Amino acid sequence: MLHSALEIVSALISRNRLSILNYHQVLNLHDSMRPDEPTSQQFDWQMRLLAKYFNPISLNSAVEQLKDGTLARNSVCVTFDDGYLNNLTVAQPILEKYNIPATVFVASAFSGGTNMWNDRIIEFFRQIDLKEVDLSPLSLTIRENQKSAKELANLAINNLKYLSVSERIAKIDELYSINRNIREPRLMMTPKELEVLHNKGVDIEAHTHRHPILKSLTHEELGKEVAENKKLLLEWTGAKITGFAYPNGKFGKDFDDTSINAIRSLGFDYAVSTMPGISTPNSNFHSLCRFTPWDKTPAKFHARLLINLLKGVLG
Repeated sequence: MLHSALEIVSALISRNRLSILNYHQVLNLHDSMRPDEPTSQQFDWQMRLLAKYFNPISLNSAVEQLKDGTLARNSVCVTFDDGYLNNLTVAQPILEKYNIPATVFVASAFSGGTNMWNDRIIEFFRQIDLKEVDLSPLSLTIRENQKSAKELANLAINNLKYLSVSERIAKIDELYSINRNIREPRLMMTPKELEVLHNKGVDIEAHTHRHPILKSLTHEELGKEVAENKKLLLEWTGAKITGFAYPNGKFGKDFDDTSINAIRSLGFDYAVSTMPGISTPNSNFHSLCRFTPWDKTPAKFHARLLINLLKGVLG
């Protein structure tokens, strides 16, 4: 009854208003070091709800329809960032089960077997003994050493996020060299696995090569990052790359108007941020909104989608 009521309200206000969901991973089991990532069970009921009460549509199609004003009511897109292996092994079978299109924005440097820098931090703190660890490369204090592994990982990630790519890598490599015997699981898709995912109908789009913060780059550096990313994704999938996701994705902090103009000039049809909200025919198509559905029950998840839609209408 509640879901039917929410569906009716949503239908009344959602014509030519697009909601884009933003995921990273879908886990087989809950991970205390990644508590916000949905499990396969949670993702299954989320996709079942979308299939029943919404109009799931590919992002490329949604952008075209939004531009010409023909987007159907209750339209929603599912997207993933970075290129995690579980997008293929866990999420894709569920998407296929409910016939839901999806887009994965891939940072191509990590398709060669190296995990993303933030995941290397998480796996490090998962495995080390906090009483004996040397955290000098991260400049963490003794007081901070008393925190939990998850808290320390989050703190380290925040400390490194806005460093240059080379500085991040150097600090993490030093951390691993001082504290040996850390085993990293393979978390990212290989080029072959990306091709398999693409052949299963999932769109593969751009997310830079090494996942830098665009606002910190020169125009030349940004161009090289994106050009390498597009070149590799085209080689691996054979498909034209038309969409882009800003790393970290917060306007003003991670990218700005200069970044938007650069991405537009590089030939992308659209780009997505991680700023919550909806997109309309009047939106900047190179700074479309997305939001992460973190609610743990179907009723709250459905309500959150409606609240996001209402904010877009009222705001």
